[in-house]
Amino acid sequence: MAKKKSKKKGKENISRTSMTNQIMGVFYNNPSKSFNYKQVANQLLVKSSEEKNLIIEVLHNLTVNDDLEEIGRGKFKLKSKIGYITGTVELTDAGYAFIHSDEFPEDIFVSQRNLNHAMNGDKVRVYLFAKKKSHYYEGEVIEVIERAKKTFTGIIEISKNYAFLVPDKNMPFDLFIPKDKLKGAQNGQKAVGKITDWPKKAKNPFGEIIDILGFAGENDTEMHAILAEYELPYHYPEEIDLEAEKISEKITPQDYKERRDFRDVPTLTIDPHDAKDFDDALSFQILDNGHFEIGVHIADVTHYVKPKSPIDIEGLNRATSVYLVDRVVPMLPERLSNFICSLRPHEEKLCFSAVFELNLDAEVISEWFGRTIIYSDRRFTYEEAQEIIETEEGDMKKEILMLNQLAKKLRKRRFKKGSIAFDRDEVKFEIDENGKPLRVYFKTMAESNQLIEEFMLLANKRVAKLIGHVDDKNTKAKTFVYRIHDKPDPEKLDSFNLFIKRFGLNVNTVSPQKISESLNDVLNDVKGKREQNIVENLALRAMAKAVYSTKNIGHYGLNFKYYTHFTSPIRRYPDMMVHRLLDHYLNGESSKNAKIYEKWCQHSSEMERRATDAERASIKYKQVEFMMDKVGKTFEGVISGVTDWGIYVEITENKCEGMIPIREMVDDFYELDDKNYCLVGRRTQKKYQLGDTANIVIVRANLARKQLDFAFADEENLV
Repeated sequence: MAKKKSKKKGKENISRTSMTNQIMGVFYNNPSKSFNYKQVANQLLVKSSEEKNLIIEVLHNLTVNDDLEEIGRGKFKLKSKIGYITGTVELTDAGYAFIHSDEFPEDIFVSQRNLNHAMNGDKVRVYLFAKKKSHYYEGEVIEVIERAKKTFTGIIEISKNYAFLVPDKNMPFDLFIPKDKLKGAQNGQKAVGKITDWPKKAKNPFGEIIDILGFAGENDTEMHAILAEYELPYHYPEEIDLEAEKISEKITPQDYKERRDFRDVPTLTIDPHDAKDFDDALSFQILDNGHFEIGVHIADVTHYVKPKSPIDIEGLNRATSVYLVDRVVPMLPERLSNFICSLRPHEEKLCFSAVFELNLDAEVISEWFGRTIIYSDRRFTYEEAQEIIETEEGDMKKEILMLNQLAKKLRKRRFKKGSIAFDRDEVKFEIDENGKPLRVYFKTMAESNQLIEEFMLLANKRVAKLIGHVDDKNTKAKTFVYRIHDKPDPEKLDSFNLFIKRFGLNVNTVSPQKISESLNDVLNDVKGKREQNIVENLALRAMAKAVYSTKNIGHYGLNFKYYTHFTSPIRRYPDMMVHRLLDHYLNGESSKNAKIYEKWCQHSSEMERRATDAERASIKYKQVEFMMDKVGKTFEGVISGVTDWGIYVEITENKCEGMIPIREMVDDFYELDDKNYCLVGRRTQKKYQLGDTANIVIVRANLARKQLDFAFADEENLV
């Protein structure tokens, strides 16, 4: 009875998109049956006349779009052409795959024998069978439209007459390597290979080795392997470094003449203790009218890196610096990133700056953008700045304390207007000289971090507004690079809401403003609780991903109508694009070609995604390495994921995650209830639900696969 009420409640204020998906779900579940609108309404437990009218409207729209066919007056049936769809492969470690498609509302199961040489991430054409396997539709790949991955990392295995490259992950086939294609690789070494041919009837693809990384288990080898896995560069071309050596660090008389001089204004940087590329500084002074002048000074990278130069082309190709656990793979040569452009203390540096006049309420009274020259008086770590904030003692305390007061007012106003507070703890490692992790700890956002964040956000927002805002509705905005973030997916938000209700929480979805306000309440409520990390992860999954684009739709998460990335040109190519465009338009030039910049935006977004995935993989590797000597020990954890193949558990004390394979849960046959985020035993009805506490024992730590295997420590494992 309670279940029925819950379903009815879910239909309130149903959107057209949601209704369309639910109606198609009825027909997908019954591909050979026909339904009229009343039968569809009964299937969906719809009672109101308003929603029944919507069903009629949607049924006719689906017929017009060829998704359904009307086989008699008011009787509808799934149209057979839906048997072919295009989607993306998500390959599991077990060798089978799921296909995600915008043309179909559910994931499609494809067995290994029906993959027909398709691999993880490939864009494929699939024939959809009119039946289900368990609760998934089944399909067969009939065409690989586009390969997602061209190279693979793995271990070399050499026999008498031939060799194989055994890929690390997400590839169920070994690459057959003829001995004359080994490039000197030795047995047991990690290498990078590429597929050269894959005959239709051959089980394994043919390939060749293109680079040798070293012996498995060595730290440098494994970090390079992670970068190669995501097709990211792991060394800097010597010729690019030589180009950088030709760039002079000398500031010329012409530079002094053309720039606004801030060398006598108190200026500081605040960065992580191990940072070398300081690309932002803050200056502070009190004006005669009692207002404050805040200078956000950003390294003037584009003064040194000219368009279409070898360094610029390499920077664009990389698009971002990559931050792994134990190293930074820079976007620019170290001579630029760590020396010439880095805003090091007690050195004159060239900057591109956003200068603001703020009143006591941190409101912008006036602003100026242009090229400057600065002198940083002091380099602070976040910890040093935080100590000054807390004790009100230390170097430049007047500047830091006043900057912090203004930042707090900016932050308070930002959240009041609808910004979402995703201030997540970062997993960090203390490692020895060989890269071995000695300790896991968590980096939290302190006031010193928030101080810098607020002024960077202010600069990014005001730069974007300067170019993007037009008073005349008939005037087209000039081409610019924006950082955009779309509204959350309604269905994902509904699923998130369903999950957090078990903790007494709720997101109000009446309006975008209410969503952000109530989501902030939820994130605040779970702070310090065992379910914090899971709730934060699910909230992030419900959100759209932020990307770069010339088509401005605003930034939902920040609730900014205009937003860009201006403040980190040493490590992000989009910021370099923004600097060049801003300078171009400040000089009164005409709009640039949007198609070219949109292409660069898409490339930058893709490279950012790869860099993020590589960073996560390096964290996962170090977590597994850290836990290797703890096999057999028991820990308390929280169920962080449930799937068809197992239960993921995150250890509470160090956030290391492992999996309990479903095949090893032999006390019952467990089925996935994906709507309620749980596995349920068919016989016992025993339930393993996301967010539950579980005591686990570490069974295996597989470093090569970056995988921890757990088992439940006892029968009474759920709290």
